[in-house]
Amino acid sequence: MRDQASGTVGVRREERAGGIVAHVTIDNARKLNALNSAVMTEFVAAIEQVSADDGVRAVVVTGAGAKAFVGGADIGEMAAITSPAEARAFITRVHRCCNAVRDCPAPVIARIQGFTFGAGLELAAACDLRVAADSALFGMPEVKLGIPSVVEAALLPMLVGWGRTREMLLLGENFTAAQALEWKFVERVVPAAQLDAAVDDWLDKLATSTPLAVRLQKRLIRQWEDLPLRKAVAAGIDTFAEAFTTTEPATAMAAFLAHQRARKAGK
Repeated sequence: MRDQASGTVGVRREERAGGIVAHVTIDNARKLNALNSAVMTEFVAAIEQVSADDGVRAVVVTGAGAKAFVGGADIGEMAAITSPAEARAFITRVHRCCNAVRDCPAPVIARIQGFTFGAGLELAAACDLRVAADSALFGMPEVKLGIPSVVEAALLPMLVGWGRTREMLLLGENFTAAQALEWKFVERVVPAAQLDAAVDDWLDKLATSTPLAVRLQKRLIRQWEDLPLRKAVAAGIDTFAEAFTTTEPATAMAAFLAHQRARKAGK
């Protein structure tokens, strides 16, 4: 599976004060980290392995090198597709990459540098938080290649609205990191040299919350995407009750109240 000629996926586990952070890197740098079938299969396996570890507090997804996050799906492989069945199999693999990220119980941060096109932009959209270098460049150029933007491009209206989605998908033009921030596709843009520091800042903030609460919150947000309002509220009530099946709320609230008392006593 780890064919260096066609790219590979690396997983690095980092022990931090708040727990384990898994760094998942798509390494196909000579092809701008393009997603071919081998890389996609390995990426899904890596995310599923990380997802199975309850000790993982967060996941950081990025691409190797400074030139690209993910430059898109492998055009050479797509150009060799000769039937609708092959096309369906290929695009399903793209979907599985995005869905693995969305199904990961821990928050997933997209660390975005360089080119982020097509399937790469969809992968970023599937992440929970996105921080980009100010030099990053984005685009959904599929219509220029004779194909529509599909699968997790369906997330774009929730992120940027229907008007921007139509602009991005119908025109297929590139847009800058500054525009990505203005359009609310990314949550933060920083100079490239500060990209890792920005990721660390988010990781530190995630570590100040309790692990189960964060996982329950991510799961609930996923449910909200698919539910009408009344059922979304009901799902929230169920999730709130589920939080109290452990001692995590009692412990966290006791610590908060003790801190409040100590502050008052110190005045």
